[in-house]
Amino acid sequence: MSTPVLEKTATLAPPSELPNPPVPVRPVGEQGPQYSDTETYSKQILGKSAFELYKLHVVGTKGNPAKPWHVAPEQSPFIIDDDAEKMIVGVYIEFDRSPLTKLLLCLGTKIVANFHFEGFGGLAAEKDLKVEITSKEGQFRYWIGDVLTPADLGLNSGYYQVASTVQIGPVTEKCGQYVFGYGYIGEIRVQIAQQPNTLP
Repeated sequence: MSTPVLEKTATLAPPSELPNPPVPVRPVGEQGPQYSDTETYSKQILGKSAFELYKLHVVGTKGNPAKPWHVAPEQSPFIIDDDAEKMIVGVYIEFDRSPLTKLLLCLGTKIVANFHFEGFGGLAAEKDLKVEITSKEGQFRYWIGDVLTPADLGLNSGYYQVASTVQIGPVTEKCGQYVFGYGYIGEIRVQIAQQPNTLP
């Protein structure tokens, strides 16, 4: 039995609004060996192509409820109303600047993110959200995700663990038929719950 999937096509956000990836904690390695005395020739002519996933997030947007429904110290963004609160589901992707990566992004490479909601226990649902975007020339950082209610995705009240798997490729040109890479990031946890309605 397959897991239900909600498919979305997201709009690209301006690169200036996307945060930088975290600074790696590992030290930079030493320079590798030379392939020739002058470094004018390498068998790896096309070079490498790589990407990094960071800042997976699932957060509610409702904020603090009006009186008399006080919360202390404040409303948690990780406890989300099941049918009346929008949640932001997304992940950031950073590509390297190698010549091969520049070519692939310029050609219009398909970027597909699947967000997997795994419910704890038999009462919570298991749902997938699939979001697809296409790369743009000269843009190396992307946010991919959606804004929707838990009810839109079919999530009922319960406790959920969320991870994301990402597929890079193929390109949208007629010759594009290959997937260039896969990625995985996880996990975070959120609670979907029925919450009291706020009073006017």
